[in-house]
Amino acid sequence: MFKKQFLFVWFFSLITSVAFGQLITEQDDLREISEEVNLSSPYHTTLSFFHNLEETNFHPDKASKTLNLKGVDPAKGNQMSIKLKQILEGKGIIIRTSDIPNENNYRDTSSNSDQIFYFDKQKIPGVFLEKVGNQWKFSAFTVGQINNLHRETYPYSTAKLLDLLPKIGNQEYFGFHLWQLIGFLILIFLVFLSHALFTFLVDKGLLYLLKRTGYGYIGENYLLPVARITSFYLIVLMLALFLPVLQLPTEIWAWIVVIINTLKPFLITVIFYKIVDVVAAYFSKLAERTESTLDDQLVPLIRKSLKAVVVVIGTLFVLKEGLDLDIIPFLTGLSIGGVAIALAAQDTIKNFFGSIMIFLDRPFQVGDWITSGDLDGTVEEVGFRSTRVRTFRNSVMYIPNGKIADATIDNHGLRQYRRFYSTITITYDTPPELINEFVKGLREIVISYPKTRKDAFHVYFNNLSSFSLDIMFYVFFEVPTWGEELECRHEVLIQIMKLAEALGVRFAFPTQTVHMETFPEKKSLSPEFDPDAKTYQAKLNQFLQQELKKKDN
Repeated sequence: MFKKQFLFVWFFSLITSVAFGQLITEQDDLREISEEVNLSSPYHTTLSFFHNLEETNFHPDKASKTLNLKGVDPAKGNQMSIKLKQILEGKGIIIRTSDIPNENNYRDTSSNSDQIFYFDKQKIPGVFLEKVGNQWKFSAFTVGQINNLHRETYPYSTAKLLDLLPKIGNQEYFGFHLWQLIGFLILIFLVFLSHALFTFLVDKGLLYLLKRTGYGYIGENYLLPVARITSFYLIVLMLALFLPVLQLPTEIWAWIVVIINTLKPFLITVIFYKIVDVVAAYFSKLAERTESTLDDQLVPLIRKSLKAVVVVIGTLFVLKEGLDLDIIPFLTGLSIGGVAIALAAQDTIKNFFGSIMIFLDRPFQVGDWITSGDLDGTVEEVGFRSTRVRTFRNSVMYIPNGKIADATIDNHGLRQYRRFYSTITITYDTPPELINEFVKGLREIVISYPKTRKDAFHVYFNNLSSFSLDIMFYVFFEVPTWGEELECRHEVLIQIMKLAEALGVRFAFPTQTVHMETFPEKKSLSPEFDPDAKTYQAKLNQFLQQELKKKDN
């Protein structure tokens, strides 16, 4: 037990002594810097620069000695040093002196071992220290970039506010200066004012004009959501423009910069995500004007694809701009992993290209009746992977598009005419004259029916069967759906039965007839036909006149 306590006390003493030693070392460095600017290492140069620009120890003339003013007017050294500090604070760059090398002969191994030191290669690649002679200073390249970097950090002349706002007062409240608090309140007021103004212009102005022009539905459901997200994006831009002027503490401002840089690509992604709905609505209107239903199915697929692309690209920009991640290795990994994924998902890729071929070749469209092998039904939806077909059993079949693209498809939906073939059987005792008149009547039914093809039909007495005389009835209906075809069949068959009844024609069915001697007191079962053909012709004319009267009525 005593050993454990001893080890704990020894370990705590060691940590305390190291921390206290570092604190003493930094205090000694500051004491040395306050007397004379120390440029012996990147660590001392950085410490000298920031220490001499603190509010309690403001000596820009000493801070300017850390700059390599080669080719620059030395009188501008003080202004250059102040601007450089404002650039680092405005960009939210946290510089920890404990991470800076304290070596006079330090070399950067990532830059061909040159004697330079970068603070942050990603955020501020143009700001670095270099060894000049035996001293470490901010490079001449950095000094030459200060004015451009300052304008980039404080665009649209917002840098003038850095001189105006501190004149309000430097009293401290809650850890902030009075001018910072007042500037923050002014910024909040401008945010609310700009949001209210933009909302008024969109809701009352743009929406009113769209309603007057008949596009109120599009404005409310598509353009208004885009406009509202755009207003939030403009607010974020305003914050990103004016917040750096407030010179907030670097630890706080660094997190705010991350949030703002994340919000900007995120909101842009949301805006384009909403714009996809607007584009899809426009293409939906165009698709409604066409006769094909396949493009109606194509619009939702395009919308989903565009949204997926927007989300992927937006995510990459959020990772790069907001979280400051290097996406090049990620994209490289995707390209390498894409090969493996492609090999593992050959069927999926095949189905995807099969769907593209379906949309390009258009072998069928939504609503068509198709058959292919065991497939028999009506197309309900064409997706990127599979096609959904409703069978006549009311079940649903999902067929991969890759198989459909390679299969032979019989598209009944593209038929202009629907064939109807039937054999009309009549009894053997029907005389030839009556058969001729009956066939004429069948042809008149086809010609007079409004939904039959008049230039291609066949009605002939064409076969002697074992128990009947066969008349071929071969016609085409000009109707688009199977339901209408069934209705036409029903009406035509009813007309045929009425014709047979009017002429006295009997339909045959499989029977066996036993012929017996006719007795004088018994009448024969066989029908008696008039040998004169004019009698049947008169009956046919009477039947046709009756049918014409029914249609006229």
